[in-house]
Amino acid sequence: MSAAHTADGPSREPQASRPPHAVVGSQINSEEAIFGSFDGQILRRFWYFVSPYRRQLYWALAAVLVFTASQIAIPLIIRAVVDLALVDADAVGAMPPERLLLIGIGIFFAIVTFNFAANLVQETLVARMAERLLVNLRRAMFAHLQQVSLSFMDKTEVGRLMSRLQGDVHALQEFLETSVFAIGDFVLLVGITVVLLVLDWRLGLLTLSVMPVLVIVRILWIPKARAAFLRARVTSSTLNGALAEGIHGVRTVQGMGREAVNLQLFEEKAEDNLEAQLRGTWLAQIMVPIVDTLTGAAMGIVIVVGGIAVLGGDLDLGIMVAFLFYVQRFFDPIRSLTMQYSVMQRAMASGQRIFEVLDVPIDVVDKPDALAPETVDGSVAFEDVTFGYMPGMPILQNVSFRAEPGETVAVVGPTGSGKSSTMALAHRFYDVWSGTVRIGGHDVRDLTQASLGRHIAMVLQEPFLFTGTVFENIRFANGEASREDVEAAARAVGAHDFIMRLPRGYDTELEQQGGNLSVGQRQLISFARALVADATILILDEATANVDSYTELLIQEALVRLLEGRTALVIAHRLATIRKADRIIVLQDGRVIENGSHAELMRAGGLYAGLYRLNYASFDDASVR
Repeated sequence: MSAAHTADGPSREPQASRPPHAVVGSQINSEEAIFGSFDGQILRRFWYFVSPYRRQLYWALAAVLVFTASQIAIPLIIRAVVDLALVDADAVGAMPPERLLLIGIGIFFAIVTFNFAANLVQETLVARMAERLLVNLRRAMFAHLQQVSLSFMDKTEVGRLMSRLQGDVHALQEFLETSVFAIGDFVLLVGITVVLLVLDWRLGLLTLSVMPVLVIVRILWIPKARAAFLRARVTSSTLNGALAEGIHGVRTVQGMGREAVNLQLFEEKAEDNLEAQLRGTWLAQIMVPIVDTLTGAAMGIVIVVGGIAVLGGDLDLGIMVAFLFYVQRFFDPIRSLTMQYSVMQRAMASGQRIFEVLDVPIDVVDKPDALAPETVDGSVAFEDVTFGYMPGMPILQNVSFRAEPGETVAVVGPTGSGKSSTMALAHRFYDVWSGTVRIGGHDVRDLTQASLGRHIAMVLQEPFLFTGTVFENIRFANGEASREDVEAAARAVGAHDFIMRLPRGYDTELEQQGGNLSVGQRQLISFARALVADATILILDEATANVDSYTELLIQEALVRLLEGRTALVIAHRLATIRKADRIIVLQDGRVIENGSHAELMRAGGLYAGLYRLNYASFDDASVR
């Protein structure tokens, strides 16, 4: 797969840059590490997303170095002003001290202005790069997740994927920002050390003598802080999970009277998280007074030792003043670099999780020479199909049947018999283990997935409506459909009247998953959407299972219009919904045990006839063994 670039950078990472190992859903769902060690491979893959902005990155680095140089230069300017203009004006000749002071002040403000400009440039460039990186990483992950096989999505928690799309991507964005500034911090630290030793190596060594204390404190602090931050993160994740579960399951909680119990369980998790957060906060804050104390100690050394040297004539006053400014700045980059280490650890762990998602193999892919026919005749054929979701556990076993163009074929059977699997295979959401599924006479593996999407429309048991207007949802599968096409489809399936009763009719904004509509109304909109798609083959997967009898009657009437001239696979539990089908396929334990029209199956006196005569509404109402 070649790298695809957009105006803002890469939208997909090249396949060649991925490690050869495959990642399965169980790994995605495993307990995720909070910190990770430095990994050059992750850094190289991360660079792929940064590389389109190399020029901006180099300019940002240049601005960082200029900003750092100006920070180092400011105390030197102050030193020169103090020594030349205030203390020893005679050393520069006849120039008045006042003029020397004004020149020094002018140079000082010029450097401060330069410092401001460099800081503005670096902050602006880095922020823009980081935001573009954020968008491109999310775009790459979203694009990949739109194509991964459903077998992966079946085994992966959506919440964990959302965590990677949000938190982990943000961690890499933070890493980019802090890494650029960390270079400046490192240069500033080295620069200050060199300048201190050059100005006066003895006072410089005395000033730096507090460093071993800071190193020892850091060595003792880092493992305790890491453990505390990890526990805070884990307890926060547990608390958020409990919060989400309680909100999603509020109906069940209230229905079973578990409000008090759930509140108690939540309070226990909240208290645990509070304790962890307080300890983490304490450990984070304790370094501030320690660093401030060491800064004060270093300044005390400068004042005492430097003051004695100044009074003895062994040290210029300007050098002592410069030392005080440098000591104030010296510990800031140390603090920043320590924080950068934690950011790097989080970024390595986040990068690993992000690239695990991007490395998920796409099992169902188009052949290089895959066909994309403009039309198909509508026939659907299963030829000795065997398929399952877990190795060694087939759901369908040697299943064979055929739906002729324009024919309505119902597939019935008890739960777990493989009905919905036939729908998934017809659309090639999965590949068969053996045998062949044909659409319009073509093996589905020889057709592009896009062409299958054009020729097959589906109405599921739980229709998914997207945030947007009713109009946008109905023409979801056909963006070129006009207003008249949408309204005609809605009228045909009996949805127009209730749509017009909505506050803004077809322009009414739907809530998440169509929450402001009833189940039946959502289903009717999904039928209208299938009609607008104008597909040759229609798959109805338990399309009336969750609606009341009146809505089911409306849907049955809508089906008459919807199925005109189309091949239909109707997957159902209810026997009453499939009596008018041209043929009925009865599945049991993944095998076809009966095949014929309602009248033929009744005459045959098999399983279907027995359940129908006993007035069972569904195959699940009785033992079928």
